[in-house]
Amino acid sequence: MTTRQLPGRRVRALLTTVAAVAAVALAAPATTAVAAPDGAAAKTGPTPTAAARKAGITQPGQASMGWSQQRTGTSPKGAPAVTAPGARTSLATATQTPGIDVSGWQGNVNWSYWWGQGKKFAYVKATEGTGYTNDYFAQQYNGSYNIGMIRGAYHFALPNSSSGATQADYFVNHGGGWSRDGKTLPGVLDIEYNPYGATCYGLSQASMRSWIASFLSRYKARTGRDAVIYTTTSWWTTCTGNTSQFSATNPLWIARYASTAGTLPAGWGYYTIWQYTDSPIDQDYFNGDLTRVKAMALG
Repeated sequence: MTTRQLPGRRVRALLTTVAAVAAVALAAPATTAVAAPDGAAAKTGPTPTAAARKAGITQPGQASMGWSQQRTGTSPKGAPAVTAPGARTSLATATQTPGIDVSGWQGNVNWSYWWGQGKKFAYVKATEGTGYTNDYFAQQYNGSYNIGMIRGAYHFALPNSSSGATQADYFVNHGGGWSRDGKTLPGVLDIEYNPYGATCYGLSQASMRSWIASFLSRYKARTGRDAVIYTTTSWWTTCTGNTSQFSATNPLWIARYASTAGTLPAGWGYYTIWQYTDSPIDQDYFNGDLTRVKAMALG
């Protein structure tokens, strides 16, 4: 076979195309391919940060509530603590109902054991962004219900990947809905330190507030319920400007691994749920007795 010299114009066009493709590849965020279990299609997503890898997050989709917590407070590992105005609360102020929260990390949960430990409610991770669903969701969500717990689902937000409304739809469509059966709690927006990049996901405080409002509005339109907000005071202060915009409508789930729930974000005079430890599993207190948990489930 003989070869022919390409005309100079075609060579220049080809080189321009190659350069453009290379530029796009360099600009795109790093992604990680995830080998899914049981022969399912592999998932791709953002690459975990060094801090996230240190916390055990090696693949996209592995983020869970409180992944960045230290046992001494609300800041991520290696980050300074941030103090904001608010109420300080302790177990001495009210009757507390114990519960747990789980994700794919726990796999198939022994619900009989945790029921025997006195846990009366549970939250289960359903989704993350718009590209991950919990492979163990059915066992965890249905298992907690069948043992007698009042349960609900949560969504780990990735505000830089799609709109709040889009992620709310994904959440509701993949286990995050609500029904007035007396045993289903409203869904949770888990909004906290970014395990895949910039602390505030590259959003300004104003843009973050808008993103959260979009998620919450869409969730309520789909379910009729106001979603619970899970966060830390430090992240909320840094990334939303410590807004009180949602305090009148959305229950607060505060994360702080210490003997008290500490200073709460602006506007909330009390927490509804407090995640107080991750040993040996994420454990929580509902701020009230079991009748209040049931009332929240009924709406």
